[in-house]
Amino acid sequence: MKDYQVIVVGGGAAGMMAAGQAAKSGAKVLLLEKKERLGRKIAISGKGRCNITNEENVSDFIRNYPGNGRFLHGILRDFDNVAVRHFLAHYGVETKVERGGRVFPVSDDAESVNKAFAAYLTEMGVTILTGITIEDILVENDRVIGVQGIGQKRFLARAVLVCTGGASYPATGSTGDGFRFARKLGHHVITPRPALVPLRTAETWVKELQGLSLRNVEASLWIGGKKKVTEFGEMLFTHFGVSGPIILTLSRQAGEERRKGETVQLRINLKPALTREQLDLRLQRDFQKYSNKQFKNALEDLLPQSLIPVMIQLSGINPERVVHQINREDRKTLLTLLQELTLTITDTLSLETAIVTAGGVDVKEINPKTMASKRIEGLYWAGEVVDVDGITGGYNLQAAFAMGFRAGRAAGEEVCSLV
Repeated sequence: MKDYQVIVVGGGAAGMMAAGQAAKSGAKVLLLEKKERLGRKIAISGKGRCNITNEENVSDFIRNYPGNGRFLHGILRDFDNVAVRHFLAHYGVETKVERGGRVFPVSDDAESVNKAFAAYLTEMGVTILTGITIEDILVENDRVIGVQGIGQKRFLARAVLVCTGGASYPATGSTGDGFRFARKLGHHVITPRPALVPLRTAETWVKELQGLSLRNVEASLWIGGKKKVTEFGEMLFTHFGVSGPIILTLSRQAGEERRKGETVQLRINLKPALTREQLDLRLQRDFQKYSNKQFKNALEDLLPQSLIPVMIQLSGINPERVVHQINREDRKTLLTLLQELTLTITDTLSLETAIVTAGGVDVKEINPKTMASKRIEGLYWAGEVVDVDGITGGYNLQAAFAMGFRAGRAAGEEVCSLV
């Protein structure tokens, strides 16, 4: 059986970066992936466009990781958003910046990112084996000696990097294997749970709005009757509730609070650019314009067509009423709906449907300078398997690239120093 110096388990963003860096340090590297090809999750990220990173100043990145952002402080500076873009440009992938600082390939094709990594791994001389499922990390005397695959396939190495991802989107290969390895090796695993996930609502009228996307709206999360956080941007109605970028960002906290038994509400301001007084004047102008029309035909300038029947229903105003008959109290009711459209959050969707997994290997048991285990010598962790998660906008891929970069380089340098 051919031996290697470094084995990387998992061929996603962190794993591919780690394997290349370990090889660049001079190590003989084997990259093992359970699926038939690498980068499955990269291929579907950003709706197939791949939101690689964010152009925000890296010093401000930490606040966008509700899950252990401080752990990433030095790691992100080691391989930041500028470095990611330079890396991809070197392999032929030019990038562009869109709304919210989101960085995408100019081609809008996630596969171009995978092709760049394929070129990188080839250049660095990494051996790649796909379709290999690992059952165990092999350890003797508290030191890694290799991995055990299904069917008695054994691969030996002085260092093993676990980059198996979380437990979301299992079709991409992220089925929680790394959590199982960690527990068996004595690591503490923070309970995996969904982050960046759509939300379920108690209100059934959302079904009537399925597929409606709203831009430039403001969504606020209210916990136990108190406003906690607000996001501005785009959201989407679904048959079960709500989704879209700002909802995904709020979902982590919403889920945490629901699991505590708290009452969680989402209040949507459909016209955040206007004060209540300005919106009232706007309504009055519209009502004057359509004064002789029925109420159901007087909101076309203000709202998307599919939203109008729902808003009329919630307002309690007779849709057949002539507009000039609508009184001030009715108008106040409508104003409140427009700026505080309220939904009751009952749950998140399942972990399997989440874009990102919160939880994972406890960062207290990982050396942030090397990503090495503090329990097992020669064992390293990187990517979503670690208890780190960020909001939408490219932050999670950036964290995976940076952790993989540091882990791969540290492991490569360590094994090469032992020669």
